[in-house]
Amino acid sequence: MANYVYFSDTLRASDNIGLDEFFLDTVKPGDLILYFYVNGNAVIIGKNQNPWKECDLAAMERDGVELTRRVSGGGAVYHDGGNLNYSFIAGEGRYEPELFQDLILSAVRGFGISCEASGRNDLLVDGRKISGTAVAVRHEARIHHGTLLIRADLEKLSGYLTVDPRKIRSKGISSVRSRVMNLTELCPSLTVDRARDAIYSAYKARFPDAIPLTKDALDPEKTAPYLARHATWEWRLGETPKFDLKWDERFSWGGVELYLSLEKSTIREVRAFSDAMDASLCAALEEALAGVALRRDAVLKAAQALSKEGKETLTAFAATV
Repeated sequence: MANYVYFSDTLRASDNIGLDEFFLDTVKPGDLILYFYVNGNAVIIGKNQNPWKECDLAAMERDGVELTRRVSGGGAVYHDGGNLNYSFIAGEGRYEPELFQDLILSAVRGFGISCEASGRNDLLVDGRKISGTAVAVRHEARIHHGTLLIRADLEKLSGYLTVDPRKIRSKGISSVRSRVMNLTELCPSLTVDRARDAIYSAYKARFPDAIPLTKDALDPEKTAPYLARHATWEWRLGETPKFDLKWDERFSWGGVELYLSLEKSTIREVRAFSDAMDASLCAALEEALAGVALRRDAVLKAAQALSKEGKETLTAFAATV
């Protein structure tokens, strides 16, 4: 039985989330790993969530906000340099969620902040959420991971997780928006590094034999497939439940409405309606979009064989996906 700690040196969310899964797959029975990481601007969605429902994807692309999907359940969250992310990866026989929760609470209380657990998922200060957690199981191993709000940009947190409710009628799982707060509201001098060090100190007090892992200790040939998969469109956007999408736009020559049914982010059924003079436009749009992945390059490619009006329609539609 061994206890480890690993500090990520990258801000790339797909790499950090990919390494999370790597640890889950490779942790040995009886071992425990505490893993710390900080992401650059990113939205992290739960394993079973629909990014078109949870996120403003156009705003994220405009602002360079990364989207990635974790292997655990739960809702969508926004990460930036003001979030400290932590994972307890437990091999068989080492999963103790109450202990993991207590270590975080102990660290936060050490800054003079009174906080408490709410059920098994959230940590609260005066009823406001400072940390949310999620769990994943792989064989006999389990991961208990969460994010601690230190000085995150809460306006962006709200903005990137907002989408036009008319746009999607989803069969997926919606996030539950919670009242949140940064710990710097109560301890202005607190930093991500200080919070990380406090949690690490609590971990070492509980496990004095904790061994720091270095990057050299990880086999790049084994970690690379995890990092690569978490960066792919297929994992980030393709792993969605069945959902329906409605899109409409008005052009100088007329209006167009598209009703799409999708599965794994691929268009399975299309109905198009328009008051344009070209009576063949709707049939052409339906034929062009059937079987196309809901990604910008694929939609633009489908537009190439269409008329001027069809190209204009799908160019405008592509800009929203």
